[in-house]
Amino acid sequence: MNSAPTPIAQEIQSIFNRIAPEYDRLNDQLSLGLHRVWKQMAVNWSNPTPGSVCLDVCCGSGDLTQMLARRVGSGQVYGLDFSAALLAMAQQRAERSLPLPITWIEGDALQLPFEPNFFDAATMGYGLRNVTDISQSLQELLRVLKPGAKVAILDFHRPPNPYLRAVQQWYLDTLVVPMAEGMGLKEEYAYISPSLDRFPIGSEQVALAYQAGFSSAVHYPIAADMMGILVATK
Repeated sequence: MNSAPTPIAQEIQSIFNRIAPEYDRLNDQLSLGLHRVWKQMAVNWSNPTPGSVCLDVCCGSGDLTQMLARRVGSGQVYGLDFSAALLAMAQQRAERSLPLPITWIEGDALQLPFEPNFFDAATMGYGLRNVTDISQSLQELLRVLKPGAKVAILDFHRPPNPYLRAVQQWYLDTLVVPMAEGMGLKEEYAYISPSLDRFPIGSEQVALAYQAGFSSAVHYPIAADMMGILVATK
């Protein structure tokens, strides 16, 4: 039986339920649409093949999930998130496109509701930074992947270069939070900066992937090292 979510997990869940109506519009405006390019890179690195069964954890409004589904063709993709509001948006968006082999599931990234060795590939977009236990999340991904399968995890990254780090902080303070404030979501988006301060950098993510049991792991810096994709193989 799944344990009850912690107060911290409940607060994160509440944040994403509140931002759901503006989530896609803010992502497009704040990244100038580039988040779709980065998500496609994650899909490519997860190496899905036609007919395969894939998982998108912390799927949000489902754009990365749909990218996966287009790659697997006659296969199957599961989009999992713990925000019911975002999942409802994901399903509505998918229904407006051509039929895709997607099953939407409300669930916890720390207790994935799947059997071991189930998936041929997995992705996670902007989710690892928000789980309450990164190591457990990686262990769960390892458990449900088939031997040799890959997971590609896209998220923000703290650049080691102090100038780029300052640029990133300026971007968050001057663009992200004020734009969110204009939509009545200042507090919901102000959490990004402190969450990024706590988030392991690329080399630390690689170490955590090895500790979880993955056979190989590489972190690819993108967007001037302000984003990154961790690719780990079971």
